[in-house]
Amino acid sequence: MRPTPIPTAIAAGVLAGALLAPTGTAHAALPGPTQRTVSDGTTTFTVVTNPDGGATLSFIKDGPVKLLEEQTDKGVLAFKDMNGNGKLDPWEDWRKPVAERAKALAAELTIEQIAGLMLFSSHERNPGAGLTDAQRKYIKDDKLRNVLNAGPNDVAANVTWVNAMQAFAEQQTASGLPYVPVNFSSDPRSTAANDSAYNSEGDDISRWPSNIGLAATFSKSTMLKFAKASSAEYRAMGITTALGPQIDLATEPRWLRNDGTFGENVKLAKTMAKAYVNGSQNSYDAKGRSIGWGSDSINTMIKHWPGDGAGEGGRESHLNAGKYAVYPGNNYAEHTKPFLAAKNATAVMSSYSIAIAKNGKPLTGNRVGSAYDKVKIDGLRNAGYDGVICTDWGVTTGYTDPNSIFGMAWGMEKASVEERHYAVLRAGVDMYGGNNNKVPVLAAHALWQADYEAGKNSIDADTRFRQSGERIVRMLLLPGLFENPYLDLAASEKIVASADKVAAGIDAQFDSVVMLKNAKKTIKPTSLKSFKRKTVYIPSSIGHGFPSVFSQSTTDITGPTLDAEVAKKYFKKVLTDTPVKDAKGNIIDYIMPDLSKVDMVLAGMRSPDNGNNFTGAGRNADGSYYPLSLQWGPYTANGPHVRKKSIAGDIRDDGTVENRSYFGASARIGNAYDLTALNRTVKTIKRIERKTGKNIPIIVAVKAKSSFIPAEFEKKVDAILVGYSIYDRILIETALGQHEPQGRLPLTSPKNMDAVEKQKEDVGEDMTPYRDSQGRVYKFGYGLNWRGVIRS
Repeated sequence: MRPTPIPTAIAAGVLAGALLAPTGTAHAALPGPTQRTVSDGTTTFTVVTNPDGGATLSFIKDGPVKLLEEQTDKGVLAFKDMNGNGKLDPWEDWRKPVAERAKALAAELTIEQIAGLMLFSSHERNPGAGLTDAQRKYIKDDKLRNVLNAGPNDVAANVTWVNAMQAFAEQQTASGLPYVPVNFSSDPRSTAANDSAYNSEGDDISRWPSNIGLAATFSKSTMLKFAKASSAEYRAMGITTALGPQIDLATEPRWLRNDGTFGENVKLAKTMAKAYVNGSQNSYDAKGRSIGWGSDSINTMIKHWPGDGAGEGGRESHLNAGKYAVYPGNNYAEHTKPFLAAKNATAVMSSYSIAIAKNGKPLTGNRVGSAYDKVKIDGLRNAGYDGVICTDWGVTTGYTDPNSIFGMAWGMEKASVEERHYAVLRAGVDMYGGNNNKVPVLAAHALWQADYEAGKNSIDADTRFRQSGERIVRMLLLPGLFENPYLDLAASEKIVASADKVAAGIDAQFDSVVMLKNAKKTIKPTSLKSFKRKTVYIPSSIGHGFPSVFSQSTTDITGPTLDAEVAKKYFKKVLTDTPVKDAKGNIIDYIMPDLSKVDMVLAGMRSPDNGNNFTGAGRNADGSYYPLSLQWGPYTANGPHVRKKSIAGDIRDDGTVENRSYFGASARIGNAYDLTALNRTVKTIKRIERKTGKNIPIIVAVKAKSSFIPAEFEKKVDAILVGYSIYDRILIETALGQHEPQGRLPLTSPKNMDAVEKQKEDVGEDMTPYRDSQGRVYKFGYGLNWRGVIRS
């Protein structure tokens, strides 16, 4: 039966959240919505529950958003009057398809509102501070409605901050200014080990392996479990968009962001990308069946189109050092496949880099970053994608701009900020990541309109803005933000880090562990009680940090290479080193204890640390270059496969091309001491074994973020485990035989650095793998369990 509106006096008379009392017998006999008042201690709001599974509504009592009722054959339904006109408009009707609602709302929004929607805020790192004046300004004046939450996993702080900002956004509703809620987003915040630039602190969330660790499980079901758990936790903290997953193909083993990917194999990356997107953008009933978009669903923003994993020499595109992706294997199309497989994602983020073909010329004909490259963006649109495309953060800022410490306007450095915004718009992109100011967006509107009037654009500026507005509004409608933007703190506290989610994350961490070597079945199922009679030695190390664009000061990572306090739960005695300090109190070395009574060694090693996205790894201050390395020991790039002339380089004012070759230069590894400590340990243990006849197994646990070269230590140790951003407890318990390893390598471990130099940055699985002393080959997909090689 077609719903019949109740009389106009009733529909328009339900004000300030108080439902109009039933009028008439038919109205009174039907089920109707119920109300309750909820407070988080700072914000108080009304929650309306519609009958028969209808939408849940929430709003501020006595605010500008009112309620409307409509009588249907199933009961009386409540809706929100979000533009103050006293009637139920199509975009306010939660029963209608999202596409229809988005189109209607985009037509009603002002151009200034759409300009605000096209902004995605800079990083907000302190929700605990509450709503700030700067945040009020960009909500009210700039009409910004997409906010990046980069703060800790503190449920109470996040809920109260989200509710306060939603309430402030609701208060901006006025005649001619329809209500638009806030869409909060987040980079990854669920990784167990806090060893990434993209992770959030705080225990209030379940903890899982990094993306590359999830890939190491080779398990679609594990990825689905993660996506379901994390999306529910995100929603409970008010986050409705994940800035991920990162699905770049990790074809260059030195790339500094490989830990955020699903590896080098396109089939695995496609499987994991699809599972992440589907698990996040659906909700599930008690039996695990998908029910489509629901209260646990979040948008995903897959990144970074068309793939950013082919940086020349592994250098990273956040800074000038790595602004070029190169394609010596002519393999550009392969990098797009994970994105095309997961193009049901609500949104896509573009990459930073400029694509350069093997002949040194721009691959697309455009020597600009992806957000400015219409050929790249058209490649996605022409594949049928009509969702949101957002720039990565900072692309409208140039690193040479006044007062700029960095910026990623690659190829557009000489353009004005307004011209950059216009160029992004012309390329077909919808949103500007990291921008809080509507002024350059409105300037882009004016530039578009001027070119339209000059016959250079086929549609006018308003039409172009409303195209993006419609896409962006869908991103807010799909998770139900217009209906129910507020959070019940008590309910959120039950969802985030619930016992089942925490346990699932721990299980995934165990399942992600890769065992590379297990000589003489060193690692086997063993009773924990047997270790209570044993002494273990855990070497210590020193890891030096690197100066970054944010700070020239550095912090060392020092101490035992695995958590000694955790180890004490299992062993009778845990031995570690005594630090040696200089006059300033800095640890410069260690003194090894007496190891004569040691029964086993557990040694951690972080994968070779070249720096991160913001250290400019690979480039010196004078503009010369040095190699990134996958080995801990010294490496000088003078082998036969090191390029003496780089594929890519800047074009200088005189027309010559910069040579970014690092031939003859040496790598800089921050944690080279990891190998020093292990070698010293091996030497001492072997001496004790020769003297006493004891067998003292040495187990190495590599805490990996990318590929590494095992040749420097493999022959000297009995067993090797690899963990990807997981708890030390997981590695220790696996080493003690408490969980059978199930993980497999998502990235090949190379034979040596010559193999690394020989491979092509854009081609996966093209590198000569390491063959160990037992004849095992450490290629993609390899791993051991207690019985031997795991068969795929």
